[in-house]
This record gives sequence, structure tokens and C-alpha cells, in this order.
Amino acid sequence: MRILGIDPGLHITGFGVIDKEGQQLSYVASGCIKTPDGELPERLKAILDSLREVIELHQPQQVAVEKVFVNVNPQSTLLLGQARGAAICAAVLAQLPVAEYTALQVKQAVVGNGHAKKEQVQDMVKRLLKLSGTPSPDAADALACAICHAHAGMGLGQLVTKGLRMRNGRLG
Repeated sequence: MRILGIDPGLHITGFGVIDKEGQQLSYVASGCIKTPDGELPERLKAILDSLREVIELHQPQQVAVEKVFVNVNPQSTLLLGQARGAAICAAVLAQLPVAEYTALQVKQAVVGNGHAKKEQVQDMVKRLLKLSGTPSPDAADALACAICHAHAGMGLGQLVTKGLRMRNGRLG
């Protein structure tokens, strides 16, 4: 199974593609989509078009997208949600199933700690996929999202939020 992980962002959207064969995960590709400065519609179009190219090139069978958490600045949350919507639209237009995971679930699945730092995620992604170099933070987050989805099929994704409740827009 080929999985595309997406870490949406209005300025930088990370993507990562992995293959899952049995219990084995292997790296296919990753990178960052940097949107041009300018108006929101053009930035969203850049995300949509670029992810459609990634999908066409790598032919994933499933897509995993990181969920937005409500942050202190409602305007930032709204803009991030719109970038996320553009990413989901790219998958839906390609008729791909989309799974969504919180940052807590992704970090738990990859690092074993839902409150891991970005550097820890980067290091574990590098180790799990046997990469020669460390991926950028955005690409690592996208690859981590894909890894989380690969693990969710083995039942691990269900354990992550058990016993947690929503507080102030975040799982805790």
C-alpha cells in the first residue's frame, strides 16, 4: 500500500510518501510545497495544484492529513484550516480515501510520546524509514503522518486517544 502523508500549512505544506508491505515501511519521496506571497486564493491554488502533481506522480492509494488544533490565534487557525481543506480537496479530486490524525496521535505513533518535540519526530522518521539524511521539519511531519496511518491499520491508531478528552480545543 502506498500512503501520502500531508502536513498542511499556508506558507509551507509538507508531503511524504511511503510504501507499506506487511510490517515493513519504506520511503518513496518527500518534500515541501512553498506557497508564493500574495492573496489567499492563489496560495490555496498552489497547494491544490502541487499536491495534485504529487498524487499523479507517486500514485498513492490512501492519504493521511494532520488535523488542525485550535490555537491561541483564531485567524491563524482559520487560515490553517483553509490550507488543510485545499490538501483534502486534492485527495478527494483523485478519489483517494482520506484519514485524519491529530498531532498528538502522530507523535504517539512515531515517537511513543504525544508531546514529542519536532527534532524527536525528525530523528524517529529518519530511523524508521532508514533515511541517509534528516528530513526538513515539514517533510518529517508529513512522513510521520503517513507512518501513523500505516500503524493505524495495525490497531495502534485506536490506542492513542483512548481515555483522553477535549480541553480548550486540544486532546489531553
